[in-house]
Amino acid sequence: MSYARRIRPVIDRVYVGARWAARARLETFYAERGADLGAESSFFSGLLARPMPADALADGLVYTDGDMSAELAQGVLTVDAEGTWHLTELGRELALFAQRATGEAAEELWSSGPPMLPGLASVPRLAELVGRVLTHGMVTGGPAFHAMTPAYEPADASPAMLLTTRLGSLRHHRADAHRAAWRAAGLTAEQITALPDGPQRVAIEAETDRLDAPAYAVLTENEREELLAGMGALPG
Repeated sequence: MSYARRIRPVIDRVYVGARWAARARLETFYAERGADLGAESSFFSGLLARPMPADALADGLVYTDGDMSAELAQGVLTVDAEGTWHLTELGRELALFAQRATGEAAEELWSSGPPMLPGLASVPRLAELVGRVLTHGMVTGGPAFHAMTPAYEPADASPAMLLTTRLGSLRHHRADAHRAAWRAAGLTAEQITALPDGPQRVAIEAETDRLDAPAYAVLTENEREELLAGMGALPG
């Protein structure tokens, strides 16, 4: 099994675990401002740094109905004549809170593990390794990855915030690779979602691995194993 495939579920577990741990505080903050969680809470690592092009957002939402009417109606995002999406003042406030709350929730979560695991002590090194992968991935990433990278990182960001933010961007490297693989096979989003296990899915997943793998080539073999083991040891 390729390294890209081995580490992807680990990345997803750690990132999604942090996001779920932050969800209650996000819902409270949003409710106080009369807003619902939307694209700004999912794509904050990119949107806080730059406007999001139409093709990148369309790819990021390809498995959904892509409806952005709530974000527009609530004044969270605006879209210009080219189809590029911009945070409003309210949208930026919400996205900044989503980023900070996710980092805080992750720090709490990763402090709760058994004492024999490194927990938070490993997070600065993991954030550094992921940062290098992000930079190297700029060569091979697709539209969504480039919209999300470099990630927005405030000067006072904690190691936990850096890691969660960078993971939020890194996940789009493989997502772009997967979309490229099933599109090259002539499939639509609906068709790949419904595609059963079999030779065609195996081929698409193998192509996804091939396209995703170059991002990790910047790390030595020992560093790749360090990243995999360190991420795997984080509670989530």
